[in-house]
Amino acid sequence: MRAVSFSRFGGPEVLEVAELPEPQPGPGEVRIRVAAATVNPTDIGFRAGRQTTAQLAAMGARPPYIPGMELAGVVDAVGAGTDWHPGDRVMAIVNPRRPGGGAQAELVVVPAASVARVPEGASLEAAATLPMNGLTVRLALDRLALRPGQSLGVTGAAGAVGGYAVELGVRDGLRVIAVAGPQDEALVKRFGAERVVPRGEAAVRGLRDAAPGGVDGLLDAAVLDAAVLPAIRDGGKLATVRGFAGPSERGITIEPVWVISYLHNQEALDQLGHLVAQGKLTLRVAETLPPERVAEAQRKLHAGGIRGRLVIVF
Repeated sequence: MRAVSFSRFGGPEVLEVAELPEPQPGPGEVRIRVAAATVNPTDIGFRAGRQTTAQLAAMGARPPYIPGMELAGVVDAVGAGTDWHPGDRVMAIVNPRRPGGGAQAELVVVPAASVARVPEGASLEAAATLPMNGLTVRLALDRLALRPGQSLGVTGAAGAVGGYAVELGVRDGLRVIAVAGPQDEALVKRFGAERVVPRGEAAVRGLRDAAPGGVDGLLDAAVLDAAVLPAIRDGGKLATVRGFAGPSERGITIEPVWVISYLHNQEALDQLGHLVAQGKLTLRVAETLPPERVAEAQRKLHAGGIRGRLVIVF
């Protein structure tokens, strides 16, 4: 099978498309013939060596490594004890730092609990953008544990994670105050944000103007980390998506969000799919590319300004 892979850390040039052995599903697993897999910031960190070879080996991963955390395709083989059947159109989340590697391959084996049905009416390319990013936001909101009527700030609200955060926050009954550039204001308002404040140096002031005293919770999709603490009220919460854990101030609780803890949360993934089918959650594909252009995709993502997700199609 063809797979995006790398055997040494470095820039995008270390990525290649290799022929690797076909994986076989074991008990409680399904094999998916992948139609589409997204490119995410975690792929860049993986390829650049955010974890050492020794750390990856301790997780069971050895080169050649296969990046990618979310995919969509068709079940083509099943292990014993699963409810899935060949031909089912599915989406899934996967940990690339495992022995079997990640999502960017023609065939991927995953636990049945990491799989959900593709939302009705959604293409496989669009469905691939939901599992990792959608579950990241669901986990972040669960960790913030805000009550209906409370205020949620969202930085990077026009991006893939930020867009889901706005829509799911509104779905949870929160007053969403979004941070985005002027060119994205109309888009973010369509997602349901009560107010959009400009990004940049004025963002913290804009959040505090919209929520006097500061927002109750903030989901930092723009990875501003400590710089956004002044926008949060005393005793509020900050959900971070790249591991920032403090130091904090004024009794603010920092909640680092590691989507790996929702890897087998099939119920949450299935619910996200239902929201898409109901028109309450928006899937966005920025561009589709073949696996041979994965280095280009990572460069584009690193440059910033992508709206939606870049998708590798097999």
